[in-house]
Amino acid sequence: MDQPIKTSIKDRIGYILLNRPDKRNALNAEMVESLKLSLNEMENNPEVKVIVIKAAGKVFCSGADLAYLQSLQTNSYEENLADSRSLKELFYRIYTSSKVIIAQIQGHALAGGCGLATVCDFSFSVDTAKFGYTEVKIGFVPAIVKVFLIRKIGEGKAKQLLLDGDLIEADEAQAMGIINWVVSEEDLEEKVYTYAQKLIRQNSSQSMALTKEMIGRVQEKGLEDGLEYAASMNAKARGTSDCKKGIAAFLNKEKIDW
Repeated sequence: MDQPIKTSIKDRIGYILLNRPDKRNALNAEMVESLKLSLNEMENNPEVKVIVIKAAGKVFCSGADLAYLQSLQTNSYEENLADSRSLKELFYRIYTSSKVIIAQIQGHALAGGCGLATVCDFSFSVDTAKFGYTEVKIGFVPAIVKVFLIRKIGEGKAKQLLLDGDLIEADEAQAMGIINWVVSEEDLEEKVYTYAQKLIRQNSSQSMALTKEMIGRVQEKGLEDGLEYAASMNAKARGTSDCKKGIAAFLNKEKIDW
């Protein structure tokens, strides 16, 4: 039996592959746990600087496995809460990872699958992919992704997507800020690789990690608290080895090897 998640490393990029193409890469408990374990491995591997989440088959991810959801309907509230918290932990782990995570979207991203793409730092999609948070159409709710989607695109656009549940084309998803770039199918792999390599070569790992952390945390603070937090992080950054290395190289007109 194939593993639900496969991983590989190439040129400091850690690839995490959703590998249930026969089930349209639908999320069940095993797949969510495997994703979390794979992210932990990539997070703790010093050879990995950027992580790419991609998928096998024609669909990036169709969301929750409906047969699996149906099997949970006899569960108690406490059992369902534990299962829901597992998905919450996956999305939180992606959002708060110290490493940049890119979604490589080769097909439709629907419901929880659209949430998975949403929570990544950057996303490249083929022009034929469709996106949608369709939970309300089957009597479910887009509960966890909502927290991240409102942060990403604002309440007004999030309401439109979450309450009408309609599918949108890749170009519209890009215009709304759900995804970053729309490319042709034949260019997808190369575009993701080239962008990841640009981040790897030109940017400090410590600086990207601190910047990503600050983006996540500053939004929950008031103006004065936010500025004080920013000042403390500014001071913290000055003491990092990467900052010392980068400034010294710049002043000495040397190429920085990150």
